[in-house]
Amino acid sequence: MARPRQFDEKNAVTSATELFWRRGYHATSVRDLGDALKLTPSSLYRTFTDKHTLFLRALDHYRATESTQARQRLDAADRPVREVLREWMLWLVTCPADGESGRGCFVVNTATELGTTDEKVRQRTEAAFEVTRQALRSTLAEGRGRGELSADLDIDGAVELLFTTVLGLRVRERAGHDLERLTTAIDLAIRALGPAPAEPA
Repeated sequence: MARPRQFDEKNAVTSATELFWRRGYHATSVRDLGDALKLTPSSLYRTFTDKHTLFLRALDHYRATESTQARQRLDAADRPVREVLREWMLWLVTCPADGESGRGCFVVNTATELGTTDEKVRQRTEAAFEVTRQALRSTLAEGRGRGELSADLDIDGAVELLFTTVLGLRVRERAGHDLERLTTAIDLAIRALGPAPAEPA
């Protein structure tokens, strides 16, 4: 009879996510993972095949959590769109998921480290980015439909502006840049959406 595993695989993936997020792919060794997950190298390989496979699972785990949070925080059903966008972008640089600042976004960090050199990673980072773009597009369309944003607003262009701003914010947060300066960038990006349409006379 096969010996049952003495650990929770989901918890192991969560621990691996934390380690990869903090250190990056290349700087995390199999020994580091074994120490964090309390697994011998042979057990780690038997369970997850190899470091790369475990990294992909960690990235998927992070993406699932991050995507859910983005959709929830960009829900503008009963709040002004500009307020929703501003609070979400501020949250990105002030309230990291693990309470530890200076780590940036795991997806952005991964895209920066590995770029297009790993196709499986690239597919995942691009999918994560597209979730953010779609959430932004939905929020902006909601605002335009309610008359909070100009009917002439180029939503696709505005999505790219805000998305690029968000990526820059995550990198600058990781670099420890001053929150006041990041807030200035956020406010300018929101103003770039244009003034609110005038109330009818």
